[in-house]
Amino acid sequence: QVQLVESGGGLVQAGGSLRLSCAASGSIFIINSMGWYRQAPGKQRELVATTTRNGVTNSANSVKGRFTISRDNAKNTVYLQMNSLEPDDTALYYCYANVVGRGSSYIDDYWGQGTQVTVSS
Repeated sequence: QVQLVESGGGLVQAGGSLRLSCAASGSIFIINSMGWYRQAPGKQRELVATTTRNGVTNSANSVKGRFTISRDNAKNTVYLQMNSLEPDDTALYYCYANVVGRGSSYIDDYWGQGTQVTVSS
């Protein structure tokens, strides 16, 4: 089994910054895509940003120019640098990873439990 543990969420004023981290552990051979989704009250869960291990990225238009995703393959960790935060960024942020298990050809999706980001105006 694989576990994803997020950290770095919190309360920040509009215009401020946060850096989210997500570390994957467990029976991992390779992590393919890895990244972040978020869900605000009354809204559907949406893509924030994802990246493959070789650097192909995908991100929501609402965060382009403000958020930057990166990953450290050796540490099985993905980061989200969030700058110029806005109240609309307030949400529960979930880490996501698509994982090839060690000793297996099976590929599974895993989710963290979420870290809360709250942006005040």
